Amino acid sequence: MSSTLRASRPARVGQYLALLAYLVFLAFPFLWLISTAFKPATELGSLHPTWIPKDPTLANFRQAFDEQPLLQAAANSLLAAFAAALIAVVIATPMAYVMARHRGRLSTAATGWVVISQAFPFVLVIIPLFLVLKYLHLINSLFGLVMVYVVWSLPFALWMLVGYVRAVPAELEEAAAVDGAGKLRTLVSVTAPLLAPGIVATALFAFITAWNEFFFALVLLKTPEKQTLPVVLTHFLGAEGVADLGPLAAAAFLATIPSLVIFAIIQKRITGGMLAGAVKS
Repeated sequence: MSSTLRASRPARVGQYLALLAYLVFLAFPFLWLISTAFKPATELGSLHPTWIPKDPTLANFRQAFDEQPLLQAAANSLLAAFAAALIAVVIATPMAYVMARHRGRLSTAATGWVVISQAFPFVLVIIPLFLVLKYLHLINSLFGLVMVYVVWSLPFALWMLVGYVRAVPAELEEAAAVDGAGKLRTLVSVTAPLLAPGIVATALFAFITAWNEFFFALVLLKTPEKQTLPVVLTHFLGAEGVADLGPLAAAAFLATIPSLVIFAIIQKRITGGMLAGAVKS
């Protein structure tokens, strides 16, 4: 027994070290972005860059807001991301329940199509999508962009929710039916509360996907007052591709805050037990 523990300790230490290295790898770009956002122009052009700014400044943030309509762009992104996440979850939840509880050839084919559809590149669909939206007079419209985000995130959202529905024991629904609960009452009172972590995680995925999306917004939105934040960030690049690094870093740092705040607020619900509240009263 002791030899097994001794053998497992080096492996566990190795796993922790690998996890730490991975976390450092993920955190490096974000930490460097924060550092760059607070550096003055003299430090940004230095041949010997440092992690911590020697003379921190907020000038990059002031310049970023003066040069570009960041608040309007952030409002557009928030509206599009929230609307897309809400609509995608409302559509995907009942579809996922049907696919998970009524398995068959049609359900299997639908699941396979969901997975395959994620392999389609943006360039493959942008031309027919543009023509459809033009016919519907939804070019240069946030509503049209939201519909695109819903369609694009719906397959993966559906695939995620199918897994969560299958993790809910069907015996709970059968017990509710024995107690006299109808199908709708069972779904609302038994299944829906247990799916809350999955629904929140799916909504977060749809929100982040829409918040960070660039290509569709670049093609479909023309007027500056309707453009989203990722598109506006490209305006800090000069005609020859030279970046205004300080303001760009400041604006990019501000663009990451909403996702971090939303994730921090709902992380407990995401990591909550799937069977919380499953005990019958």
